[in-house]
Amino acid sequence: MAIDVKKHKKKFLDQKPNINLVPFIDILFTIMVFLVVTSNFSTTDVQTDTTDDIKDASGKPNVTDVSGDQEYYVVPVANLHKVTVNGQDRSDAIAGSAVGVQANVIDEGKVTIKPGEIVIQTPPGVSVDQAVQRPEL
Repeated sequence: MAIDVKKHKKKFLDQKPNINLVPFIDILFTIMVFLVVTSNFSTTDVQTDTTDDIKDASGKPNVTDVSGDQEYYVVPVANLHKVTVNGQDRSDAIAGSAVGVQANVIDEGKVTIKPGEIVIQTPPGVSVDQAVQRPEL
């Protein structure tokens, strides 16, 4: 019995590849279910340091509702070495890179915070000595 090699070769070469997509879809569905089950979709509060705060020239510290109603607030600034109130040097009020600023000055005055320096303009009726105090650490 003779085997017709040419006929077998022609039949083999004429076949078009057949791709079965069912296993592929099953695997993709399984991966998708795994990712959905293991993912965490809860929201988190992330505080970011935006450059918008730096561009704001007012420099007023954020005094939140939970701060209370204190007469003076401690304003810390990294490497604080100079405090100027209405043009007068009040660097003697610095303690531990921080200074105590009167709440009225924060609300109604102008507080400009620069690297290592705080410049304060008090509202009318507030003296230079009342505007800042040395914080007790």
